[in-house]
Amino acid sequence: MDTNNLQIALIGAGNMGGAIARGFSKGTLVQSKNIRVSDVSQANLNAIKAFNPEISISTSNRDIIKDADIIVLAVKPWLVEIIAEEIENKIDLKKQIIVSIAAGVDFSELAKFFNTDATFFRVIPNTAIDVLQSVSTISSFNANKEQEDLIVSLFAELGKVFLVPEAQLNAFMSLSSCGIAYALRYIRAAMEGGVEMGIYPAIAKEVVIQTLRGAIDLLEANDSHPEVEIDKVTTPGGNTIKGLNEMEANGFTNAVIKGLNASHLK
Repeated sequence: MDTNNLQIALIGAGNMGGAIARGFSKGTLVQSKNIRVSDVSQANLNAIKAFNPEISISTSNRDIIKDADIIVLAVKPWLVEIIAEEIENKIDLKKQIIVSIAAGVDFSELAKFFNTDATFFRVIPNTAIDVLQSVSTISSFNANKEQEDLIVSLFAELGKVFLVPEAQLNAFMSLSSCGIAYALRYIRAAMEGGVEMGIYPAIAKEVVIQTLRGAIDLLEANDSHPEVEIDKVTTPGGNTIKGLNEMEANGFTNAVIKGLNASHLK
């Protein structure tokens, strides 16, 4: 599909909606002048305009969706029905695609709020979307292959994309959307350990970040299982295996798995 004149309307300019708008404007598929954003907060809209003056802003949801090819609902889950009541009679179901990033609002609810004939996508990104390093998990409803390819391509400019059945969305949300907080909590814990050993916090943070970056690059470059790379550094009787065993004795792996399961909506 030719995206040169693709028109995108984003309802919601908060943390996630604003990040998506900025990301799309930095990409190659959508022209900034073809991005329109609405929000109840003028401050949020002003921040978008300050970032890129070519993006159109409005406090009217009904105005920005006119002639849009894609309508992105970047609002909290409890606001989706309210937004739907406001704009449903202004949507052209034959031409416009609705993309929702509202976690927990499934396709059956979206169809009830809008129309069963509508084309929907659910996208679960994470906060790294602001630096174009999100994991965006996508599911589709009533979409054809061309439409799926379009939405995947758009969000691929904001990070890595996985197209999955809706039944898997919540698991991916736990692993990635919630998971980024778990990764950051590890970084914080490792920093605290470094401080206890006499390293200044700022230096400890740099060391932990670079260590994680190196671990990621190793896994991607070698296409290996984590345990293979762990084996390379755990020499018999060495410090690493002692540290790993102490972490496991205190429930490291179990804590991670339990945390993921606790955040998994079922």
